[in-house]
Amino acid sequence: MKKNTNTRFMFGGQDRPRKDNFKGRSGEKRKKQLLSIKERKVDSLNKEIADIRSRYAQIEPSKINSFTDFPLSKRTLEGLRIAKFASPTDIQRESIGLALKGNDVLGAAKTGSGKTLAFLIPVLECLFREKWSHMDGLGALIISPTRELAYQTFEVLKRVGNRHDFSAGLVIGGKHLREETVRLNRTNIVICTPGRLLQHMDETFNFTADSLQILVLDEADRILDMGFAQSMNAIIENLPSERQTLLFSATQTKSIKDLARLSLNNPVYVSVHENAAHSTPTQLEQSYIVCELHDKMNILWSFVKNHLKSKVLIFMSSCKQVKFIFECFRRFRPGVTVLCLHGGMNQLKRVAAYREFCRKKHAVLFATDIAARGLDFPAVNWVIQMDCPEDANTYIHRAGRTARYEKGGEAMLLLLPSEEEAMVQHLKDKKIPIECIKVNSKKIWNIQNKLESNCAADPSLKEKAQRAFLGYLRSVFLMSDKNVFNVHKLDIDEYSRSLGLAIAPKVRFLKRDQKRLEEKAAKIKKKIKDKQVEEHESDELSESESRLHPEIASGSESESESDGDIDPENDSDQSEQSESESENSHVTKNKSNQEMNFDVDEDDVDDLFTAALAKKLTKQKITVNTKIQFDEEGEEIEDKLKKPVVKKTFEDDEDEGGINIQVARQRMMEEDKFDKQLFRERIKQKHKEERIKKKEKNREKKKKNDDDDDDEEGVPFEGTEDTDQLIAELPDPDKIYGRESGEEDDSEEEESEEEGPRKKAKIDINSDEDSESDYNSEKDSNENEEDSDEDSVTMDTGLSIEGDEELALKLLNS
Repeated sequence: MKKNTNTRFMFGGQDRPRKDNFKGRSGEKRKKQLLSIKERKVDSLNKEIADIRSRYAQIEPSKINSFTDFPLSKRTLEGLRIAKFASPTDIQRESIGLALKGNDVLGAAKTGSGKTLAFLIPVLECLFREKWSHMDGLGALIISPTRELAYQTFEVLKRVGNRHDFSAGLVIGGKHLREETVRLNRTNIVICTPGRLLQHMDETFNFTADSLQILVLDEADRILDMGFAQSMNAIIENLPSERQTLLFSATQTKSIKDLARLSLNNPVYVSVHENAAHSTPTQLEQSYIVCELHDKMNILWSFVKNHLKSKVLIFMSSCKQVKFIFECFRRFRPGVTVLCLHGGMNQLKRVAAYREFCRKKHAVLFATDIAARGLDFPAVNWVIQMDCPEDANTYIHRAGRTARYEKGGEAMLLLLPSEEEAMVQHLKDKKIPIECIKVNSKKIWNIQNKLESNCAADPSLKEKAQRAFLGYLRSVFLMSDKNVFNVHKLDIDEYSRSLGLAIAPKVRFLKRDQKRLEEKAAKIKKKIKDKQVEEHESDELSESESRLHPEIASGSESESESDGDIDPENDSDQSEQSESESENSHVTKNKSNQEMNFDVDEDDVDDLFTAALAKKLTKQKITVNTKIQFDEEGEEIEDKLKKPVVKKTFEDDEDEGGINIQVARQRMMEEDKFDKQLFRERIKQKHKEERIKKKEKNREKKKKNDDDDDDEEGVPFEGTEDTDQLIAELPDPDKIYGRESGEEDDSEEEESEEEGPRKKAKIDINSDEDSESDYNSEKDSNENEEDSDEDSVTMDTGLSIEGDEELALKLLNS
């Protein structure tokens, strides 16, 4: 039985080949062979890189007819051959050579001209020259504005760069962050969107771009605008300044502000179609239709029904419109595949919709502007722009989804009568040839009744219709070009009925805007009116001055001229002179009026005098209409909270240059004194209020305790018939003991004083009390009187002690 020479080691239930160990003479020979092979590979690689670098100076775009004419590596040429890219386009021929030399490039070309390959080839060659590996980290960064465009770029990179050893990664939102975090540090080429990249820069540990070699901005004008400004500024701060930068777009930016943010080094602007007659592809047929807002749904449905064997891409201004119209067409079943693509979808659905529309030969895709830039949908026949684009650049990118790579296509734009004139002019300024066509009204299908019945039967569809209605109005309201977009010119009621809504939803932001416009117009009218009144008053004043004295106007002009050239030394003399003139102004003016015999109204003269007096008072810095308070003795009351007037001496030091620090410090000290005094007064006032509140609480508490004591004392004593009879039977002490001297006159008063409290007690019991304070005061007075009676009079019944006790018991029992 023969032995098996190909031995394998079993580990974990799997067969694995035996590893070579370089022991012995044969092992050393094998090791030397491998080292020599590696050395030969390195030498050949270095020779290839040196040969490529030497050929960069010989690049002439006019002589390049295929990619093999470029000084490219063998791996890149093999990847281009496998991907079936043979001859370069105009933008590729002009820009690739400049990028290979290490220049910063601003590339601009028409849509569908191959800009993606124009920056992917320099990226691969740049890393190849530097012998980049996964141990070196991030070497190239490609930023796209949308996820779909980043995904498309990543797919092209996989086809072209499959022969290279670089690692590439797609970093976009909607994917698992942990998976990206683990692999990102070993990725050489990152294709991403701005938001996701910034998130990794902030959160991912040990992720750095310090070794970055080349930065690419696809659709650069969109990335550098206000929507991505904050994210891009943060990203650029984390990138090294010494790098190569490539910017590509169909509508390239030339803003110095945007280019300065990127720290470009002598950038080269490449625009192969700058001198072309049109800014859109020549094979693209463009037209527009003028229709009312409420007719758009019928026109769109009719167009789809008449083009069932075509591939149609329909753009709308908001996600809510796309959701509603897609749902309606899906329910109505037009006879062709209906898809949607908008920012409200999750990433898996967006990629699925993109792939399915690329695969289908006949389909209709409703999309927002996320599909307007860079996406290469194959064989699109029609691009319909249901809503007017924001500007001419947006129109170019939307229409560029068809007629790509020298293929044909058609684009149609739906405009409202209020949008036609301004928008068509913008398109003509951008060298866009577009013609107006008319729709055959006999071929238009009316689906309004169908929409109304579906919205009435399905509340969810009705809610989507309401959101689509508000979404469209809000998008028009937020547009910056008010010459094209005027939301107040739209027929809102008819538009809501065209969406199947019986009643138009409330549009609160339009009401607020209308109110704001009315207030603004009222303010403008008021300003114009005030200005007219001021001009009228100034004219009347000048006429009255000229009628009073023709020398007044000339004198005022000479005074104003002389006031402009006042010497600081003579300032005090002029102020004294102005004071003396102000004191005698009434006398001199009255004399002048007596000397001149003009027919002048007294009101005009008074107005003139008051105006002149006010002018002089302002010159002398005299404050008028001040309020002074006096106490009872006639002395002035000082307002402690009044801020002291501190003279501004900074203006005097302007000629010397700068501010006098000592004067400024003195002024600040005076201000500080006032602030401290004001603080003390506020604290005192606060403590005073707290004491008043405390006293009120104590009073209420004392009052409550007094009420409780009154309840415990009960009802005061009231006599009955038995007690009155017993008291009447008691002997009169005056008759027994006689009267003392000095008491005869007071007997009557004492009797009245004794009867008084009894009557008051009876009245208080039988009637309601008017107030607690009156009752307490009466009670106190009665107690005082009883105390005085007890001190002054001692009553003796004349009975024995037993009789007194018996009498007292009867009184208590009663």
